[in-house]
Amino acid sequence: MSTSHASISLVARALLSVIFILAGLQKITGYEATVAYMQAFGVPGALLPLAIVAELGGGLAILVGFFARMAALALAGFCIVAGAIFHSNFADDVQMVLFLKNLALAGGLLLLFANGPGAWAVNRK
Repeated sequence: MSTSHASISLVARALLSVIFILAGLQKITGYEATVAYMQAFGVPGALLPLAIVAELGGGLAILVGFFARMAALALAGFCIVAGAIFHSNFADDVQMVLFLKNLALAGGLLLLFANGPGAWAVNRK
């Protein structure tokens, strides 16, 4: 594997992970507001800790390349489910874009799952 491939894989993992790391941190700092938002869509607030672990833990795992393939697969599923639940009001253009963003993220995460994290990863196999 070339150095350029390894470095591009690292940058790609960083770009994919930042949205999940920041979203997980935001859910911690805005815990009550996030619970209220989830409940408004019929999702039990008791699931918030799982969402935080998925986003923050999965994002960090992808960033450093620690079980990155499994984290990517889990986050791809998370993106699809979250998009379907929270961004399915396609009459609202903003919600449509957010739904498509979730699908695009899922696609990138599936590529990471299929191709692996690259050479510069904690456990690259």
